Amino acid sequence: MIQEPVRAQPLGVQRWLAGLWQRRGIPLSLLLLTRQPVRLAVALAGISFAGILMFMQLGFRDGLFDASVTIHRLFDADLVLISPRSTSSVSMAGFPNRRLVQAMAAPEVEGITPVHWNLLLWRNPETRGTRSILTLGFEPNDPLFTDPSLAPKARLLTQKGRVLFDEQSRPEFGPVASWFKAGRTVESEIAGKRVRVAGLVGLGTSFGADGNLLTSSETFLELLPNTPPGSIEVGLIRLKPGSDPAAVAKRLQAQLPSDVTVLTKQGFIDFEQNYWRTSTSIGFIFTLGAAMGFVVGCVIVYQVLYSDVSDHLPEYATLMAMGYNLISLLGVVAREGLLLAAFGYLPAYAAGQGLYLLVRSATQLPVFMDTTRAVTVFTMILVMCMASAGLAMRRLADADPAEIF
Repeated sequence: MIQEPVRAQPLGVQRWLAGLWQRRGIPLSLLLLTRQPVRLAVALAGISFAGILMFMQLGFRDGLFDASVTIHRLFDADLVLISPRSTSSVSMAGFPNRRLVQAMAAPEVEGITPVHWNLLLWRNPETRGTRSILTLGFEPNDPLFTDPSLAPKARLLTQKGRVLFDEQSRPEFGPVASWFKAGRTVESEIAGKRVRVAGLVGLGTSFGADGNLLTSSETFLELLPNTPPGSIEVGLIRLKPGSDPAAVAKRLQAQLPSDVTVLTKQGFIDFEQNYWRTSTSIGFIFTLGAAMGFVVGCVIVYQVLYSDVSDHLPEYATLMAMGYNLISLLGVVAREGLLLAAFGYLPAYAAGQGLYLLVRSATQLPVFMDTTRAVTVFTMILVMCMASAGLAMRRLADADPAEIF
């Protein structure tokens, strides 16, 4: 069988195909990185580990700060009165209840709720061990939280010695929720006095307290008889729609005596978070952990890029002899750093999501992946890789082609 000879393609088509082949587009930086897969895998593992470390340290820090204001966010209030001697939720001082009544004189005020706030000793009904639990006392008919489902449960507190137990409390307080749901009568002791669980609520633990109890003001004062008469720890103020909380707070602060501090609800949240941020070492410790992850990543990326540049110095020198300028070659190294940052960030982000879920299920700490933290960690990884690339460029910039050949 005679085969038909292959026709020669026109010269213009050949040139077009040759140009297409030259522009087929695998970046030189990617080729250099993938030339040694083991080294690339080690580099990506190191960058991912550094990213995971930064994700976890920053997540723990922000999660602890958010957990410290779990109760604060739930309050049905526009303004909050506290004592100037109060430092945090674990150290609340009392002030006269009449200050809250005096605030009712402001035309913008719609309603008030006095709240007793203290840490009391709860006895585990199963093991008989004791543990501090945050206890809030209020009038059952007064609004306390924004959750509308609390109102019918609060009516159960009108009977003396009744409490509402937070079913999201730590297991160390005992199987209270499971016993109550099973129909059992759950009784325990608080500060040596007998109480009965009348219902369950879902509030969530905070950094300062592993569990929460709600009770009436009458029961609270019986559990803590040494409370000064007419003293409360927190005063909630609800304003009429359209009122400016900041302006009303400023005016009330000027009108009321100096034995009370007037805060907006957000100011009350900031007050608590600032305590844990500035008066404890929590913020510094976790920020330092993130910084250590940054430094570890810098060292790993620098070692990889420095070795890559050193191994390919003859090739770089050849390209320079062919007419490529130093800026173009330095750009190759910079793109290597950019690729390492992108490839190393993706597994770190995925692992961070999984670890956040694990932490939430194990500790009930509100650790979530948010956009701000994701962008922050990516920026830190990008700076880490580009700074390391910049240091590795010095090896190329200082190289003498004559010595290389």
